[in-house]
Amino acid sequence: MTSIHSVTFEVPDPTAADDFYATAFGVGAHVLTRASQAPTTGFRGYLMSLVVSQPSTVDSLFGTALRGGATTLKAPTKSFWGYGGVLRDPYGTIWKIASSSKKDTGPATRNIDDIVLLLGVEDVAVTKRFYVERGLSVTKSFGRKYVEFATAPVRLALYSRRAAAKDAGVPVDGTGSHRLIIDTDAGALTDPDGFTWEAASRSVR
Repeated sequence: MTSIHSVTFEVPDPTAADDFYATAFGVGAHVLTRASQAPTTGFRGYLMSLVVSQPSTVDSLFGTALRGGATTLKAPTKSFWGYGGVLRDPYGTIWKIASSSKKDTGPATRNIDDIVLLLGVEDVAVTKRFYVERGLSVTKSFGRKYVEFATAPVRLALYSRRAAAKDAGVPVDGTGSHRLIIDTDAGALTDPDGFTWEAASRSVR
């Protein structure tokens, strides 16, 4: 199995960003930061998804993020698939926080069950082939709509850029840097949509 140890966000102030991610989500070593002023506008082409067990966890994580300066894109609500919402953090990254459960089944916690990096790509089939040719194993695939790979501890998934923007509740347009580095043992590469992978040790400040 290919390891995605963490993701690194490029931000103007890494110290402040580290404090935000620790307080808001408690994602620890899975989310790193490094300094960058690279130009970026609009949708950066990806979402971070936090999968949790019940609605109270969604609300808790959402609440601490908002108190830390995040803004709501989609308020947490029930839907046919469960309960969740979407926000943008103070450094521009979009987070989807969701549970497949529509009601609480136990005491409130802040436990995160799964961290998923959702890349919005121009052509799902092309990007899927790119990753498969580099040794990633597919665990789920729905034609040109959605692909999931066997990566850990951060799981990688693909869907179209337009679908990703719709999921996030933002316009699809965006230019400049993704402000994202994928930290992995798979070796350095840049995929067809410009997402950059680096050896994990290079991204740790």
